[in-house]
Amino acid sequence: MPALCTLTRDAHPQVRQYALVALARIGNGSALPACRDAAHRPGEPDYVLGAALRAVEQIEAATKARQSFGPVACSRCGNPATAEERDLAKSQFQRVYCGACFDAVFIERRNFDMKVQNQKTILTADRTVVQSQGEKRIANWLSTKEIDYRYDDKFQIIQGFAIRPDFYLPRYDLYIEYWGLDTTDYKIGMLLKQKLYQQEGKRLVSLFPADLSQLDAKLSAALEQERKQTDRETTR
Repeated sequence: MPALCTLTRDAHPQVRQYALVALARIGNGSALPACRDAAHRPGEPDYVLGAALRAVEQIEAATKARQSFGPVACSRCGNPATAEERDLAKSQFQRVYCGACFDAVFIERRNFDMKVQNQKTILTADRTVVQSQGEKRIANWLSTKEIDYRYDDKFQIIQGFAIRPDFYLPRYDLYIEYWGLDTTDYKIGMLLKQKLYQQEGKRLVSLFPADLSQLDAKLSAALEQERKQTDRETTR
């Protein structure tokens, strides 16, 4: 399964197509993030896009059929979850929770979202509100270069995990993270997030406070590398 999910981002479109066909036949729900990513990836050939959409449909149908045979354990406490609890939790969190754990997780997520929103106090040149001076400099650089970006949007990236990348560049399918703190807990979270990017084959540019003095060179080099990679894939 991990190998096939990785191949959905192979440089060769036919390899991506056959990997998606294989994942559809296996029907394992853990492949859904990779298949959905392929189904929404800009510039995919029609036959790859069709394989991705069919894979999502078949895997969702297989997952639903398996769940209908009996109770599934809550991913938080291990107790059985009813079909109604399952459906509600899946629609909100892409994981199975019983009723009690759903309420607890909902409150935890809401409090976290409010904390993040309260930290956004710095206005950029294009009127985006960010959390730090480092993020402001990155946003202003992207605006100056007329590069569209999404700031602090939630993305389902791997096996139900939702991440909030600092910046996502749709034109390049590229993520930018600014790691601005130096505490132990922050570093642990940074390593986990970087691992999720790597496992899902996402292209990530990591920036640190020391990089701000050479921001233009760092980001220009990263985007140039992405352009060359795109050209190579197009040529193949």
